[in-house]
Amino acid sequence: MTDPMILSGPANDTDSLRQTLIAGSLQVQQQIIPQLADLGNEGLSVLMEFLLKRRDNPATWIDGKAYQVLYNSDALPAKEFLLSCFPEGIVPLKSECGINYNPLQQLLAAQDFQAADRVTIQKMCELAGPTAVQRKWLYFTEVENAPAVDLQTINYLWLVHSEGKFGFSVQREIWLSLGKNWDSFWPKIGWKNGNNWTRYPNGFTWDLSAPRGHLPLSNQLRGVRVFASLLSHPAWAKSATN
Repeated sequence: MTDPMILSGPANDTDSLRQTLIAGSLQVQQQIIPQLADLGNEGLSVLMEFLLKRRDNPATWIDGKAYQVLYNSDALPAKEFLLSCFPEGIVPLKSECGINYNPLQQLLAAQDFQAADRVTIQKMCELAGPTAVQRKWLYFTEVENAPAVDLQTINYLWLVHSEGKFGFSVQREIWLSLGKNWDSFWPKIGWKNGNNWTRYPNGFTWDLSAPRGHLPLSNQLRGVRVFASLLSHPAWAKSATN
């Protein structure tokens, strides 16, 4: 399949939504995408067209929302379109270490944030090597030595598939805005309430109603020093998604 089939939508509603999706603000686009999803194949065709026109530019979380609708659809044209045009997903899966981030992209596209969080720490351990994979957690020195490209890929996946709410760079932005004050940071991202730490897993919020920066759960990397190393990593100085 060389050119994906974009189904024409004769309905005025579809044409109006198409124009609004192209020209609207982020907030308007965010509202339009679910409306298109409810229109069946005609709405899906608009989302295919939208993604195809934007394919040469870096994906944003709006692209992520459109992609997620197609990814989670049972419609054959949507499946064929994604296979043809986005076989790896909406985010390029770059890695200096040959690590496969496709499982993480699939879980995030499906909005399975809890499973994606578990895979994130697994991939972080893979970056550090077999010993870290076996122990299932990281030393701060291993975080410091993690390749910037890989950390950017993980972060970019979280950003694009969470409406820009989740990711290391979001956590870093909040941390810096609070003067690197951990006591202020933990409750801000929903990891602590008063003197009580949020209990894993049921205390955490595994959907987009969570506070900004709530995920991924880098507290599982063990200790403030490890998390500080992650948020201070040179990857964020180089990252266009920061």
